[in-house]
Amino acid sequence: MQKAPTRSSPRRILATAVALLGLAAVAATVPAPVARATRAVPAAPAPGSVIADWARLTAQIVDSGGRLTPPEEAVWHAFVSAGMYNAVVGIEGRYEPYRWNGRAPRTASPVAAAATAAHDVLLHYFPQATARLRTAHAASLAAVPDGPAEEAGVAFGRRAAAHIVASRRGDGIGAPVPFPASTAPGVWRPTPPDYRPFATAWLARLRPLLIDRPERFRPGPPPPLTSSRYAADLNEVKAYGAKDSPVRTPEQTATARFFTNLDLQGALADRAARDGLDLVDTARLFAAVNTVQTDAVIVAWDAKLHYGTWRPITAIREADRDGNPRTRPDPAWEPLLETPAHPDYLSGHTTTAGALTRTLTLLSGSPDLDLRITSITAQETRHYTSARAYDRDCVDARTWAGIHTRTANTVGTRAGRQVAAWALARHFRPLDG
Repeated sequence: MQKAPTRSSPRRILATAVALLGLAAVAATVPAPVARATRAVPAAPAPGSVIADWARLTAQIVDSGGRLTPPEEAVWHAFVSAGMYNAVVGIEGRYEPYRWNGRAPRTASPVAAAATAAHDVLLHYFPQATARLRTAHAASLAAVPDGPAEEAGVAFGRRAAAHIVASRRGDGIGAPVPFPASTAPGVWRPTPPDYRPFATAWLARLRPLLIDRPERFRPGPPPPLTSSRYAADLNEVKAYGAKDSPVRTPEQTATARFFTNLDLQGALADRAARDGLDLVDTARLFAAVNTVQTDAVIVAWDAKLHYGTWRPITAIREADRDGNPRTRPDPAWEPLLETPAHPDYLSGHTTTAGALTRTLTLLSGSPDLDLRITSITAQETRHYTSARAYDRDCVDARTWAGIHTRTANTVGTRAGRQVAAWALARHFRPLDG
């Protein structure tokens, strides 16, 4: 629909006001260190701010009730960021689109295209958020001059979103995937305190976004119950991961609590702003990280479903049944943090951590990580300068929290790195010439 250009149309005044209110609301959701950085920036938004704004809104829309697990939420971030990426590079070029050949005139607004792609993807999956999405869309378009460029951007963003939605039909989201109940030694079963079922097993069968099949990255089996490696794993988590552990230090406890609810989207926004990334590279950063993270989740859950190993709390309480003379049962043992409702091997958190650090270093072309990330639960921000340090802390954290064995953590890290390397060798590549 053509609009008569005007410097101060009622729509523009309303949308500008909405934008200011929307930005204030977004800032309130960002952890304090990131929010302070946002307030210090001059009035002109960062070149890729539309990507960061919609990533933050995605988190609010898809999990408004706080019921999703981080692996589930990752799926929606992947869809939205892939749609925005295609909308931007389909206009600006520089990188290969994600599984698409759509193109738009260079005169189209990439900001309008990105915002519209995100809006339409979210609207398709979450129609109950229509009013909020419409408001956010108006806020994004307030930064774009009225006219043919905006209109062309909106039209192309709709095409980009429609492609993502069509490509994900029948992908297995939320499909029932059974896990056979068993009380055999070594086999996962629901854990205290709530004894919840393995409800996220569908992630193991979700169609990947980048890799061809998760089995390609499925590691070998965990250590046998009667092995010395198994005993070492169990005795370590028993000692250091206990709720009232006398050997875990305060620093180790802080690290265990830090890696519980991380603001990854805020960390990516911070990274893009500090590196001065433009809109195209910001879109690529978010799309690459979020799609690789989701495929890493799929690989981890594939292993969980395939091997189905019991969690430390079950293994420690029932150590008299594992046939290993090096372990001893403690029927009253409790972990520092509540055990998630899925098997031990692989650790989903360390698999995605390995995927994250390898993706960031491959995209930057530097072995340095430079990741400033905030734990929403701990209300703490840490700055990691190396991938090894981040991966090490994540492995330690899940062990010291009492919810994973070290083997499940270290093997998960390696699998995540492999997923990222394989995926980025085939996706998000610079265009020739």
